[in-house]
Amino acid sequence: MSAHALTAQPQTVRLYGITNCDQVRAARAWLKAHGREPEFIDLKKSGLDAATLDRWLTHLPWDALLNRRGLTWRQLDPNLRAQIVDQASASEIMLAQPLLIKRPVLEVGEKMSVGFSEPLYRNLFLEAA
Repeated sequence: MSAHALTAQPQTVRLYGITNCDQVRAARAWLKAHGREPEFIDLKKSGLDAATLDRWLTHLPWDALLNRRGLTWRQLDPNLRAQIVDQASASEIMLAQPLLIKRPVLEVGEKMSVGFSEPLYRNLFLEAA
């Protein structure tokens, strides 16, 4: 697939993550190779506002956004981890600690994805075009 095919329709593209995350670096490299320069929002520096998280949660399940494999999760008090059982409790902890969000989160217009894979990104851009 040519880079031109992915850039035919101009859309707002935002990538949320942290600069030192391997998956975020891979996503940024893929986007650049396909002619996209997304607005990058560093969750470590900027944090996350409730409106953005609410928007994500209308498109993505809370348990897909919550990173239960990362260091930030493992460092949480076990009693606190046990209390995260639904969207409300997950939202609260993700707003308080944005590094608990699985990365990267990509917004292409109204479409969203979490994590990175080439097929996922390719399909997301084709659907959004």
